[in-house]
Amino acid sequence: MQISLSELADHLGAELRGDGNQQITGVATLKEASSGEIAFLANESYRKQLADSAASAVIVRDADAELVSGSALVCDNPYLAFALATQLFDNRPRTASGIHPTAVIAESAKVGEGCRIAANVVIGEDAIIGDDCEVGSGTVIGDHCVLGGGCHLNANVTLYHDVTLGERVRIHSGTVIGADGFGFAPDKGRWVKIMQLGGVRIGNDVEIGANSCVDRGALGDTVIGDNVILDNHVQIAHNVELGDGTAMAAQAGVAGSTKLGKHCTLAGNAGVAGHLELCDGVFVAPKTVISKSINTPGGYATGTAQMPINDWRKAATRFRQLDSMARRIKDLEKQLKD
Repeated sequence: MQISLSELADHLGAELRGDGNQQITGVATLKEASSGEIAFLANESYRKQLADSAASAVIVRDADAELVSGSALVCDNPYLAFALATQLFDNRPRTASGIHPTAVIAESAKVGEGCRIAANVVIGEDAIIGDDCEVGSGTVIGDHCVLGGGCHLNANVTLYHDVTLGERVRIHSGTVIGADGFGFAPDKGRWVKIMQLGGVRIGNDVEIGANSCVDRGALGDTVIGDNVILDNHVQIAHNVELGDGTAMAAQAGVAGSTKLGKHCTLAGNAGVAGHLELCDGVFVAPKTVISKSINTPGGYATGTAQMPINDWRKAATRFRQLDSMARRIKDLEKQLKD
């Protein structure tokens, strides 16, 4: 891929300051860029690298443009412009056009135009694959699944039955959509399975990382809204609802029947207990456990602050004493009052 700097500026909606004929062949960091590559400055802590960068051009805000020794593409949001630039230079291997001869596709299934179906793919009865979808090798798409146009399932993805994907959904390897939710009824020391009769509905422009799980609903469906992004190793339990624009980092999880509003963010290893509701715009800090519903937007955290381990051990000892200390303080307050 090669594009002139003036063409790139037009694509990004940026102001060009420099040589528009310069050919750009890739994207790199300020420190690692070489001639022909474009870099970006989104975090001010890397500003000191501008002077020594070998990049042919740098995407910057207007305030930093004069610090660029070469050409500059000036815009309000350099990080967004960087994201758009990387899409132009996407170098991932593509599945060959058409349907590989080893793919097993049910006669009742429908595969749209322009699809790329790789080796050893299995597509079940009455499944519908929209136009321009790409399905990686070894992926299984169960009965009655529906994929909207432009979806991309990488190798070894599993969609159980009755899973619906919107348009332009991307799912990475090892992820399972539509497995049974964790539903069991206790009976005299044994567990009786509750059959999971619902499905999974995923909106448009969703991306789900590797080795994540989205369980099917017990009765109704598990629902993921539009433009949701889930990192690797994320767990979504049965009948969860994720609002549009929600993002969850690695090892985060949401327990059954919990509903998250729009544009919520769960940092790494954060968890939300079951049967709760979080309003729009909630941020959950790393390793935080949410155990009560939240109706006010903002950031939430649990646990203790980072400290040296010996200090933490002393604090942990004090935790066990908090109840008795509270009682003693209450008694002292009563004595003072008397």
